[in-house]
Amino acid sequence: MNIHKKFFSKIGVNYLILGIMAIIFQIIIVNIISIINPEYLHNINIVTTISSLCNYILPFPIFYLLMKKLDSVELEKTNITVKKFILYTGITITLMWIGNVTGLIITMLLSGAMQNDIANPVHQLINSSDIWINLLIISIFAPICEEILFRKFLIDRTIKYGAKVSIILSAVLFAFFHGNLNQFFYAFLMGGFFAYVYIRTGKITYTIILHAIVNFMGSVMSLILANSVTNIQITPNPVDAVIILGYIVIILSFLLIGLYGLTRIKKARFNGSKTKINLKNPFKTVYLNLGMILFILFFIGEMVYQVLG
Repeated sequence: MNIHKKFFSKIGVNYLILGIMAIIFQIIIVNIISIINPEYLHNINIVTTISSLCNYILPFPIFYLLMKKLDSVELEKTNITVKKFILYTGITITLMWIGNVTGLIITMLLSGAMQNDIANPVHQLINSSDIWINLLIISIFAPICEEILFRKFLIDRTIKYGAKVSIILSAVLFAFFHGNLNQFFYAFLMGGFFAYVYIRTGKITYTIILHAIVNFMGSVMSLILANSVTNIQITPNPVDAVIILGYIVIILSFLLIGLYGLTRIKKARFNGSKTKINLKNPFKTVYLNLGMILFILFFIGEMVYQVLG
C-alpha cells in the first residue's frame, strides 16, 4: 500500500472510530440512566440530548488526537458578499429539497418492495422533541460540531490532493455517517456543497451558518408550519395564514435562487487551494483501502439495520 493509500485508510479508520465510540458511549450512558431512573429514557428531549453528547462531545478528544497526527494546512481566507451568501443559501436549500425528494422516492420504492414502511428517524425526532431542543441541538449545536468534524478537520488534511478529492470525500463520509437512508442523499449533496464553500472561503463560520439555516428550516420552521396548518384547518386566522404563505414564498424564492446558483457554480475557482499531490487513480487510492472500506461497510450495516428495523 503506497503512502497516499495509507493516508486515506487512516482517515477512514478515524471516522469509523468516531462512529463506534458514539455507539459505545450511548450504550454506557443509557445503561447508567436505566439503573438510576428508566423513566428518563422515555423522554425524547433527554434522549436527543444524550445522543448529541455521544455523537459529538464525548468522542471528540480521542478523534482530535487521531486527526492531529495527520498533516494539515491552513486554507486561504476570503470574505464573501451578502449577495453571494444569499446565493449559497439558495443552493443549500435547493440541494436539501433535491436530496429529500430523492430519499423519499427511494424509501417509498423500498417500502413497496418490502411491503413494510421504512421509518424516518429524523422526522420522528423532530416531531417528538420540544421546539427548544430542535433549536438548540438540531439547529445550532449539530451544525457547529458537524462542520468542524466533516469540513474543518477533513478538508484541512486532504486539500493537498485537490479540491475535487476533498469535496467528494467530505460528501461521502458525511452522508454515510448519518447512518440512515432517509438522510443519505441530502447529506451527500449538502456535505459536498459545504466542502465547496469552505474551500472557496477558508472560513468554517460560513458553512456553520448555512448548515444552521437548513437545519432550522427543517426542524423549528417545519414544526411551526405544521402547527399553523393544523390550526388553520380548525379555525382559520390571519396569523397562521401569514406563516404558511410566508414559508411558501421564502422556500420558492430560495429554490429559484438556488437553481440559478447551480448553473453558475461550474465557473468557480478555488483560491489558495492548488493541488499539490496529483493521484493517478483517485478512486482506487481514496476509497479502495482497508480503512475506507471498513468505514463504508459499517455504516451500510447501520442503514440496512434501520431499513429492516
